[in-house]
Amino acid sequence: MQNLLKTRHITTVVSLIVLSFVGGVYVGNHNRPEIDKIMGLTNKETQVATKADFFPFWKVWNTINEKYPKSDEVTDQNRIYGAISGLIDSLDDPYSVFFDPEETKTFEEEIAGNFIGIGMEVGIKNKILTVIAPLKDTPAYRANIKSGDKILKIDKISTSDLSIEKAIKLIRGEKGTAVTLTVLREGNEDPMEIKIERDTINIPTLDTELRKDGIFAIKLYSFSANSANLFRNAIKQFVESRSDKLLLDLRGNPGGYLDSAISISSWFLPSGKTIVTEDYGDSKKPEVFRSKGYNIFNDNLKFVILIDNGSASASEIVAGAMQNHGRATLVGTQSFGKGSVQEVVDITPDTILKITVANWLTPLIPDYLVEITKKDSGEKKDPQLEKAVEILLK
Repeated sequence: MQNLLKTRHITTVVSLIVLSFVGGVYVGNHNRPEIDKIMGLTNKETQVATKADFFPFWKVWNTINEKYPKSDEVTDQNRIYGAISGLIDSLDDPYSVFFDPEETKTFEEEIAGNFIGIGMEVGIKNKILTVIAPLKDTPAYRANIKSGDKILKIDKISTSDLSIEKAIKLIRGEKGTAVTLTVLREGNEDPMEIKIERDTINIPTLDTELRKDGIFAIKLYSFSANSANLFRNAIKQFVESRSDKLLLDLRGNPGGYLDSAISISSWFLPSGKTIVTEDYGDSKKPEVFRSKGYNIFNDNLKFVILIDNGSASASEIVAGAMQNHGRATLVGTQSFGKGSVQEVVDITPDTILKITVANWLTPLIPDYLVEITKKDSGEKKDPQLEKAVEILLK
């Protein structure tokens, strides 16, 4: 995993993730086994009291030991992991999840940007597992998976009661093996089955192009840990090109690090301007993230951002900030929409908890709503790009 600062913000799909370090909770003394020792907790970390009655929990624990025929095959450690997962399930939140050591390793590989899978971001939309966006040049991309596809089954398993993490675990597997997704696509009456072979996924980040018409285009695929530096280099190329027309394509960009979104937005906003506000409900005051004030462009900059329903979280932060401050014109379709803020907590050296702490963002509505029809796709036309070019060349 990439070496990060102690506190990090990550937006994945519809999730904003913050790394911090906390301990455990005191759970009472009803004949409990040495859970503190099992979980590696210190005395200080177990001193938070609760009024909950843990007698039923320990009675079930002891009943398993006394009556279940294979109780000796389930370690105390795995029981604790199972109990924690059940505790998180009680929140009825698909984005809060406990990762055991194996799942933690997988999560860290994904954040580092290299893993085995099919290469797409998914989220829960209207209580349905939905594709945010396939990543460029991945098995999902080549299999024609589309943003907005509703995944009804993974192989033969219904997704109706699956959390995001359980769905991802089913989609992933060994390199060279296949997974079959049953997908319902908007405009189609019947679901279709798409078989996809798993492969190593390297998450793409950024492409640049100085077009013949003088427009400098940046295609940003994700907000990875290094995207801020890559974007800085892209901005340097843009300045050196002497163009005053900038096109930022965030279509199909499912998000990434919040810090990258703040840094990228700061190239276009004065210091102190609000980029995004996180609403934590009644638990604490909203947190405001502001521009760092790079702000190297004057008001003569012509700036268009492309978005679609695959633009999520960090993409919505950048596009929304530019729209709110009148720095860019948005073209395309409504973005993915509502996200949630998670905090990633180290529970033990090899386990983590990802828990929702806030809600944020509603879908962005572009200034120019432009759809891409099936006919456009068949003829390889891009009316959204055409509209963006028209605006920039006025």
